[in-house]
Amino acid sequence: MLKPASTLLSRHHHEDRPSLIITPEMRLTLARTHEICGDARYTLALMIAARLQGPVLWIRPAWLTDQLNPCGMLHLVNPGRLIWAYCRREEDILWSMEEALRAGVVALVIAEMPTPPSLTPVRRLNLAAQTGSEFNHFAPLGLLLTPGDGGAAGVESRWHLAARDLSEQGGWCLSRRRARAEPPKSWEMHSEDGQLSLTPMTAQNTATAQGRERS
Repeated sequence: MLKPASTLLSRHHHEDRPSLIITPEMRLTLARTHEICGDARYTLALMIAARLQGPVLWIRPAWLTDQLNPCGMLHLVNPGRLIWAYCRREEDILWSMEEALRAGVVALVIAEMPTPPSLTPVRRLNLAAQTGSEFNHFAPLGLLLTPGDGGAAGVESRWHLAARDLSEQGGWCLSRRRARAEPPKSWEMHSEDGQLSLTPMTAQNTATAQGRERS
């Protein structure tokens, strides 16, 4: 069973700002914008959504031909919680995300970006999320989904998730690429009955995983 969001919040991280605890090793400061990249970024975004309550606004480029399969996400989150918004221009995606965070009417706003945004729009997103938290009983969380290794400037943290080789018992490789208060680090991640477990990767395993990502 997934724990309610109220039990997953901590005020003892990032200068006592409330955080969403995905695992003891992965904490996302609320009222801020974070970046998720890697081939399995959609999976990680859904895992995060499962740990919050209420509707989730998911903003996508209108020109994408692929669609997320509701049946494929049932084991992670109820697809009925997702509100889809489609934008015709890249700048409209950032504007829509900014307005949603400022309104503070949903706990989570996810935006798929074709390219990592620059510093100025990310700063605007962070300010909007902070404004949204001042007028509501919860602090909204913003997630930017970017291709490849990401690289959005000014995000609170950057996480990379890639599927591991099936010959290695499946699971994923989770890497913290950037965080304001934590060093880069990688873990082997597994999920069982909705619970995530992380095991630190050795230097050799990390190098092997990164080699596969580049191939």
